[in-house]
Amino acid sequence: MEGRSYRWETPASVWLEDERGQFELAASEGLGRIDWSAHARGRMADVAHLLGASLPSCGHSPIYPEGFAFCPECGRPLARLAGRQQRSPDWWGPHADQLLPRHVPHGLAVTSLPLGDSLEERPAVPSVGRFDDAMPPPPNAECVFAAAGYGFPEQRLLALAPGRGVLQYWDPLGALWHVLVPEEGTADLRFGASDYGWLPALEPRRGEVGLVPTAQGLYRLWINPINESYRLEPVLAAPLAAAPGLMRRQLACLVRGNAGMLALAVLDADLAPGPHYDCGALPLSGWGRPIGYDGQLFWLHDEGQLLWRPGEAPRFLPWPDTWLPRLQFGGPTLSRDGRMWLIGHDGQSYCFLELGVANPQREPIDGARLGFANLLFRRGHPVIDEPWLGEHVEDQQEDDSLVLPLLRSFNNNRSQPSGLVLRFHKYTGRAEDALADRVIARTTVEWIGRRNVILDEIARLSRPLECLPFVYANRLWLHHPDWNRIRGWNLEELS
Repeated sequence: MEGRSYRWETPASVWLEDERGQFELAASEGLGRIDWSAHARGRMADVAHLLGASLPSCGHSPIYPEGFAFCPECGRPLARLAGRQQRSPDWWGPHADQLLPRHVPHGLAVTSLPLGDSLEERPAVPSVGRFDDAMPPPPNAECVFAAAGYGFPEQRLLALAPGRGVLQYWDPLGALWHVLVPEEGTADLRFGASDYGWLPALEPRRGEVGLVPTAQGLYRLWINPINESYRLEPVLAAPLAAAPGLMRRQLACLVRGNAGMLALAVLDADLAPGPHYDCGALPLSGWGRPIGYDGQLFWLHDEGQLLWRPGEAPRFLPWPDTWLPRLQFGGPTLSRDGRMWLIGHDGQSYCFLELGVANPQREPIDGARLGFANLLFRRGHPVIDEPWLGEHVEDQQEDDSLVLPLLRSFNNNRSQPSGLVLRFHKYTGRAEDALADRVIARTTVEWIGRRNVILDEIARLSRPLECLPFVYANRLWLHHPDWNRIRGWNLEELS
């Protein structure tokens, strides 16, 4: 090639060296077309870490191919990144945590990461802490986060804004967000029919992210961080009505079927088409993320619950009588006998309704309870026995606060649940109002566990349900679309 002196081939890449000793990437396994001059030159450190390439201690070239130990021009040693694979736990939202035991419902805001081991080392209540780190929010701030390796040696953070179909990539070395552009001919990432949920690739190839629902169907998502681009491969060509769910190695998707009717399409472990069930004239939007428990998937909706067990046809159970769910209160919780319950209002008062059965039992309660999966609070007090029994009062002053759980950290060696919560101080109004647009004067971010720790304080919070916790780079982060920074708290080394 004119103007090129050498072509270097490594096990995964092809590099070109010009007459000045400058290297550029020509091709790399799994990444498709490389436009080096347009994208990568301003991000050499990030690109080198992603590829496992070498970085210079001299000025002859800003980057060197994988495995290079010395500069060919001057012989000075290089910083070799090949083989420096950093293993950090993946994060796809707690609803996609596959390491939870079977007796814990999957699909709720429950994580298997031992977050409390670090957070509980901080000064306990009444000491008020501050965040340790911060990052700017992505340009499209109404988003969901995923932190994984995607087949690369190091973990990277993605932020997907489903409402606008925008995928954003965090460059930790440049401390910048980059908007990834779709490759020519790729489908639209937008999805707004229901709560969002993506599924990770279990053994990802280079650049492979996972399965994503869209308004056009289910797709496999690939990223090319070198080009700052992404592409989609079709898996199921039917508009999705809800996030997909996994049960016993089978993937279930609620889709818009014939004549605008809801249908359930099943894919096997190899994503080959399986049974297809017509569900009838059920809603085509507004479904929650599927919850997996007791061998079946639950999709919850304001009108009822859709249940599916592998090998059987799905069943829709409308909510009984005048009972209306309060899905915004958190989600299902468990009683001591293992049954799953959802809080709602029966026209007279709040009560819990048993899920998954045609003739459900009801348990009336004397006030709203916020939470899920046994991380449950009535006003400012934890409920530590059956969901419908009385709260555990340690401080009468907490009657004037309201606690909203955000994330439960499941740990087998703890007798009581622990997790991240928001506490609304001096709040005596209805729980529904606090979760809507009402501005709350003072809120504290707290960790409830063996020791209760105040992590931070927030003034004038509204729409608290949009607070989104995630784990990345050994930090617990908290994001809200209105904030000008994402707050982070250091954790011990997670592996």
